[in-house]
Amino acid sequence: MELLKLEIITPNGVIYDDDVRQVTLPGSEGEFGVLPRHAALVSLLEAGVITLIDKSGKEESVAINSGYVKVDEEKTTCIVDGAVALTGTGSELAEAISEAKELLKKAEASNTAIAAAVSKVEQIGKTR
Repeated sequence: MELLKLEIITPNGVIYDDDVRQVTLPGSEGEFGVLPRHAALVSLLEAGVITLIDKSGKEESVAINSGYVKVDEEKTTCIVDGAVALTGTGSELAEAISEAKELLKKAEASNTAIAAAVSKVEQIGKTR
């Protein structure tokens, strides 16, 4: 199975750096998916949730407030202003969800984009 290198970088450091099967990104024109060997592109990212399928097939999510992404055939690099990994269980996940909601509410995006992203974060909390 082909994999794609994914990096998610904030001003405070790297949030994610590993190979993935696929990644879905909150682009400025709507969500879009990236698979290995995707055509090269650069896009703005809106406040939302990056959803990825790691190399073992597990789904992971990272809430972001804004940034941009550079995609090429073998690597996707997301440079974002702020990010919260939505991982863990129980109280760890609840704390991450709370942090993500605060991050999204502070984002300079439309109210609709923020509401959709907060809803997605809350849904992640219910399914994990």
